[in-house]
Amino acid sequence: MKEPITKSSGNIFADLGFDPAEAAILQMRAKLMNDLRDFIRSSGMTQMEAAERLGIAQSRVSDLVRGKWDKFSLEMLISLEARAGRKVHLELAA
Repeated sequence: MKEPITKSSGNIFADLGFDPAEAAILQMRAKLMNDLRDFIRSSGMTQMEAAERLGIAQSRVSDLVRGKWDKFSLEMLISLEARAGRKVHLELAA
């Protein structure tokens, strides 16, 4: 018997049943974290170089690259994007 396929709302966290406000924050954190990981990887920087540029310890860069999202607040991820010289654009859905 096949499992029914349910169309995503566009926010996996909302689909998983999180409160709408929490789901929005989790989605923003996930996107920022992914963008920062991609930035670090595509730049060719070592974790030490990334740590220096972002103003954090190398172990925190390791946490970021390894996707340890629970260790980074939304505010911290926005700060890291700014330190990397990148702009953050937030989109709010109705």
